[in-house]
Amino acid sequence: MAATPETTADTNKQGGGGDDQILSYQPLAENSAVSANPHIPSVTASAVLGESESMPDDHPICKGHDFNTTASSSKDDPSQLDAIMQSMLNTGFQATNVGKAVNEIHRMRKWRLSDTPWKEGDDETLRDPNLRSKIRARIFFAYTSNQISCGQREVIKFLVQHKMVDVIVTTAGGIEEDIIKCFEPTYMGDFKLPGKELRKKGINRIGNLLVPNKNYCKFEDWMAPLISKMHDEQDEKWMEQAKRLVSNEGADEEEPIKPFSYTPSEFIARMGKEINNEESVLYWAYKNDIPVFCPALTDGSVGDMIYFHSYKRPGFTLDIARDIRRINDLSVQSYGTGQIIIGGGLVKHHTCNANLMRNGADYSVYINTGHEFDGSDGGASPDEAISWGKIRITADPVKVCADATIVFPLIVSQTFAKDVEEWKESTKDCICWLPDGTV
Repeated sequence: MAATPETTADTNKQGGGGDDQILSYQPLAENSAVSANPHIPSVTASAVLGESESMPDDHPICKGHDFNTTASSSKDDPSQLDAIMQSMLNTGFQATNVGKAVNEIHRMRKWRLSDTPWKEGDDETLRDPNLRSKIRARIFFAYTSNQISCGQREVIKFLVQHKMVDVIVTTAGGIEEDIIKCFEPTYMGDFKLPGKELRKKGINRIGNLLVPNKNYCKFEDWMAPLISKMHDEQDEKWMEQAKRLVSNEGADEEEPIKPFSYTPSEFIARMGKEINNEESVLYWAYKNDIPVFCPALTDGSVGDMIYFHSYKRPGFTLDIARDIRRINDLSVQSYGTGQIIIGGGLVKHHTCNANLMRNGADYSVYINTGHEFDGSDGGASPDEAISWGKIRITADPVKVCADATIVFPLIVSQTFAKDVEEWKESTKDCICWLPDGTV
């Protein structure tokens, strides 16, 4: 006998079911106008027009920005942008994730240890409610070099200039291109400009941006003497230490004499000091004592310069071991942490791995276009990071899958840029770890 829709439905019911069989167990009510129609197979009516549960009264409704409400605003009125941004949370897709990212950054900036009540067994030195109200989260900020290549540099400089982040992680390009722009500009180009023709002209393309070779030449003219100077300082330290060892001056000291070398973060701070240019991210990081970590500092023009220097004068070293100790300690020595990570690869993993040392970040925002189908760390979701302990299981992290040059300035406009003076006032007596200072 040929199977009818009804017998097929019965067979499906007997087949073990699962999520794909849910509606077959929820037939339409007998008094439904649809079920009463003999021309519609019951399985079809149930599958297509089955009853649904009612949504809670307070459940968010998808609704975007209505320009009729702000159409009369002045073209210079910032309230229209604010209204658009506020509507994103309920717009859907990546707009909703942008809205969630704004809220997550608000949370990480607002958090104080006083939000967590002291309980028996906790550190007695942290019992004072007034003290707890002045301990805030340490904010880690990571970005790939393309964010400095493009106009995002000015957005990043704003955050660093006003001390709105505490730790920076970037790549070699994120270091050198900040300095290069102090000498020569990066120009607008096009994604389709032919590489062969650009190469003949000595012009390098970064997406739709153009960087003439002369920009790098000026950087190298500035960088080479600095490396030589720091090499001199290193050798002078070594000579001082050698003399102390020979004279046995350091034999009875509590801390034995250790070979001296700059760390990459110290090297970068020195670059910020020497450039002495308020347009520079590194200048403001140096001025505000914000450490900039770059575990792959040699992967770019800085590495080229160290390579060239090694032929002229071998022996200049950078101590990466002290830097990994430093960034991990900054994480461990925090009562709360937040991380904002633009891009993937090294900066994403290095920042997350540092937060692993304290059993994960409390607040996290990723902005990148990576996908997780290939198992890359760059595309890995925040939930994957939770499985490693890089984000806490109690966290509510956000990933925005979008071009950061579009969304990050919008996010900053609704967070850091909203309360510059208020932030400075509210955090001037705050610390991230008790030994950092006295409240």
